[in-house]
Amino acid sequence: MDDNKCYPGEDYEIELQGFVKSTRDVSRDFARQHLIQDLDEDKIFGRKTYGAFRKLLDNYEMECDQQENITWEEKQENYDFLDAIMETDVMKEAHQYLVSEGKASSDEDDFKKQLHDIWFRMYRRKGCRGNDSSSFEHVFVGEGRGDDMIGLHNWLQFYLQEKAGYINYNGYFRRETVKNDEYPRLIALQFTWRGEKAKPMCSCFLGTSPEFEIAAYTVALLMGYDGTTDCQIGEYETEVTVHSFGGYHKKLSTAYISAARMY
Repeated sequence: MDDNKCYPGEDYEIELQGFVKSTRDVSRDFARQHLIQDLDEDKIFGRKTYGAFRKLLDNYEMECDQQENITWEEKQENYDFLDAIMETDVMKEAHQYLVSEGKASSDEDDFKKQLHDIWFRMYRRKGCRGNDSSSFEHVFVGEGRGDDMIGLHNWLQFYLQEKAGYINYNGYFRRETVKNDEYPRLIALQFTWRGEKAKPMCSCFLGTSPEFEIAAYTVALLMGYDGTTDCQIGEYETEVTVHSFGGYHKKLSTAYISAARMY
């Protein structure tokens, strides 16, 4: 299903360390080391979709209520990313499925415009003064709001923020983390960002490609799922949570995978 995924023990290493017992206390740190270690950056970000994805991650102000000013270069990076993922089998399969369900045009250029509107068109979060957010920013980059970190459900962004010293990993939630042999493929964890903003619980895939996550959440959105839905992904039984708004021109206020178990 995800032909371009990364493999633990080969492309990166995971150090789970201690487990977190409660979302109510973010002051205790049960992990002295980074979660994601020894990631082969040259190999992983040398892949076309991963490299295009990485370029998008520094295009946003991570604080809510800060007007985003998207440059021409950043707009081009958005389109380059969409061009790259549309060359992959998983996105082609997602497109074909949505066409068969009457949720997308069969024309690839029209579908890319639809993807752009979903993921990159800016919107204003409640209580904010300007267009300070987008579906992509929330789900993949993350946003600071008051004392909280919201969004950031992507393992590559987590790795880069952790490497830069911005994220402090507190530990993982044992019951909500799915392991394949000794390696988890889906994790629920806790962290703080820059020592001041807390994420009491965050769930994300580990090792998945950017195109796989875009495909999964796009299908969930356009098929009308809103709230939490059971979803079978490979041997995993998962729950996909999607919250959307916008009527015909739908946007994501959030999307993430969680509460998985393996058969």
